[in-house]
Amino acid sequence: MTKISRQGKGEKCDKEGSTRQAESVIMPPMPTLLLLSYLLILLAGYVLRGLNLNHLKCHGSSVPPGFEQVIDVATLQRTSAYTLAQSRLGLVESLVDSALLLVFVFAGLLPVYDRWVQSLTASPVWGGVLFFLFLLLIKTLIDIPFSLYRNFRVEKQYGFNTQTLGLWASDLVKGVLLSVILLGLLLGGGFWLVTASPKLWWFWGWALFAVFTLFLMLISPYVIEPLFFRFEPVRQDGLEDAVRTLMERAGLAAGRVYQVDASRRSRHSNAYFTGIGRVKRIVLFDTLLEQLVSSEILAILAHEIGHWKKRHIFKRLLKTELLALGVFYLAYRLIEWGGLPELFGLEPVSFAAQWVLLSFLGSLVAFPFTPLGSWLSRRDEWQADRYACALHGRPEDLVSGLVKLSRDNLANLHPHPWYAAFYFSHPPVVQRVQRLRDGAGRSGHLPP
Repeated sequence: MTKISRQGKGEKCDKEGSTRQAESVIMPPMPTLLLLSYLLILLAGYVLRGLNLNHLKCHGSSVPPGFEQVIDVATLQRTSAYTLAQSRLGLVESLVDSALLLVFVFAGLLPVYDRWVQSLTASPVWGGVLFFLFLLLIKTLIDIPFSLYRNFRVEKQYGFNTQTLGLWASDLVKGVLLSVILLGLLLGGGFWLVTASPKLWWFWGWALFAVFTLFLMLISPYVIEPLFFRFEPVRQDGLEDAVRTLMERAGLAAGRVYQVDASRRSRHSNAYFTGIGRVKRIVLFDTLLEQLVSSEILAILAHEIGHWKKRHIFKRLLKTELLALGVFYLAYRLIEWGGLPELFGLEPVSFAAQWVLLSFLGSLVAFPFTPLGSWLSRRDEWQADRYACALHGRPEDLVSGLVKLSRDNLANLHPHPWYAAFYFSHPPVVQRVQRLRDGAGRSGHLPP
């Protein structure tokens, strides 16, 4: 009996060993799983992109109902070509960025770069700041060829680019300097908090991020935006008074109404609110003033007012800050755990380098939630449309404004439904126009 028992135990051990060996063969290591997950997400994005372009090829020559008076087949052909050119450039840029990221994370360059940066200074604060500022400069250099091709090839070919090479270079230098200063201040404060409060840095870091975000919103209209654009009071007769009347009807205290010299850079058009609280500004692109009549501009602004009245901006800011709080706490727990580099098959790296790994994991987790975020954003746009119709009282003005903007900006009128559902932050313009027209005869209100 004893002899049999020993043989059984030995057989059991052999079986367990065989099982472990089989699992090691069947289950790929964690770095491989992470790499495959990232590649799968890339593939999903490229499949959606391909569906969108194929859908455009099949339907791109069809003028949607209600657009016949403004858009012809020739315009649709230019729109299709423009969309295709943009998509091709975006695909190449995505492939380059993804390839460099994978090499940086999985080919062992991250620890090498980390050791080099840490050798420059003994200060963990300065080490963290330099780590990300150097990455910012490297990313800027990589983006330069794509920016040049986008602006001086694609945008120029389709009549949008108006900036000179000197203005482009000036914007680039100012943008880099501004990013270095602001990011340097934020990173310096953040890494100092890590050293000053090792157990609670996640909370104080989140608080710093929240305050910094509000600070930027406060100073942007007065400090940042004037570095790139020239603001002046609206020159179109009667428009500023009409805007103020519209704002008063909505119960909002209007600040100044400005027009900005966007035409120095592009013929694309836009209108937006900037600032928070009492420092709100209404900003109209000079290109928008050329493309639309006053009633259409007021309808577009009524839509933007709808975002304020529905508190969409406040809600999005609140969601962002709550999400950031969760991200900071989760980052603290993962870094405190100490096994984060090992998940990627790496040697121990610095605190700053671990944030690169966290951002990689974050991109994997965030991808499935992309359609939810897009849907929430589109829901806000529908609500703003309904408010605009009630406030302005003429849905047909918003319709004609949207149709003209679609024509002048060569907007894709035939996105694939899956692509739009996944990525579009605004409802497809054809759906918007149809819904506005359906509600035009209902006392300015849209169906829910």
